[in-house]
Amino acid sequence: MAWRLRLVPEKTNIDFFRLQWITLGASIFAMLGSLVLIFTVGLNLGIDFQGGTTIRTEATSAVDVGAYREALAALDLGDVSISEVFDPAFEADQHVAMIRISAREGEESVTPELIAEVAAALQAVDPSITFPAVESVGPKVSQELVTSALLAVLAGTAGILFYVWIRFEWQFAVGTVAAVIHDILVTIGIFVLFQIRFDLTIVAALLTILGYSVNDTVVIFDRLRENLAKYKKMPLREMMNLTANETLSRTIMTASTALISLVVLLIFGGDVIRGFVFAMVLGVILGTYSTLYMAKNIVLMIGLDRSEKPKDPGPGEYANVDA
Repeated sequence: MAWRLRLVPEKTNIDFFRLQWITLGASIFAMLGSLVLIFTVGLNLGIDFQGGTTIRTEATSAVDVGAYREALAALDLGDVSISEVFDPAFEADQHVAMIRISAREGEESVTPELIAEVAAALQAVDPSITFPAVESVGPKVSQELVTSALLAVLAGTAGILFYVWIRFEWQFAVGTVAAVIHDILVTIGIFVLFQIRFDLTIVAALLTILGYSVNDTVVIFDRLRENLAKYKKMPLREMMNLTANETLSRTIMTASTALISLVVLLIFGGDVIRGFVFAMVLGVILGTYSTLYMAKNIVLMIGLDRSEKPKDPGPGEYANVDA
């Protein structure tokens, strides 16, 4: 028989409800703590959400993001994002970068004088640099981006609620959405706690976390639905433990493979995508935790109607009905 890697034994008998009140209490505490941090400390909003200026640079020599960043460090610009732009249509000697500089407090955008200082600092690094485009994002546009991002997350959550409700039962939908809200809130709370820059790429990560968390939870709920039909007399708590143990190998393997690639990107991916990847790492860890310790616990607390449902009569079953 071919050798196969197993991160967990083929059969496990872990009681995921043994510490259910401790795990549920810890989850609620983390969610409430995240809300307190969000409304007291506040997010470290990036340029996308607080306004600023985007400068497009072009040069005949290769872009050196580290040298650019070092040249701008002396100007005390605050939040600066530098990324190289790749496009198959570019010429061999056409090297493009995008530099985003957040507006200082009380200003709608970066002043022309400061842009001139930035240009001088960069041209000292590479005299071939030109600046074909300079665009500013004002507070009004930033507010629209905040609103759009919030609506995107809410719409994704509502869509998940509707999908799980239609596919399973409403109790499953409540458990799934509770787990999703937990994952998103705690992820945002950690970003606030460590004051990590929060921009549109993090919103994209949150939407990806929604999908990952739901996929993990739906796999367990799908097996639970099968077991509900298979073990009609088994207590619900025991059946949920059986289901979680049956799918544990898949859950751990999925999380592990995702984390391996994400950790590599976190270490070697560079500053441009580090915030996005860090949010994804948090999402995978929290999504696995909430799947095993929160979603099904909520369903158990609400309870399921396990009574036999009357079947709709078929076309020929009306023959014995008295007139």
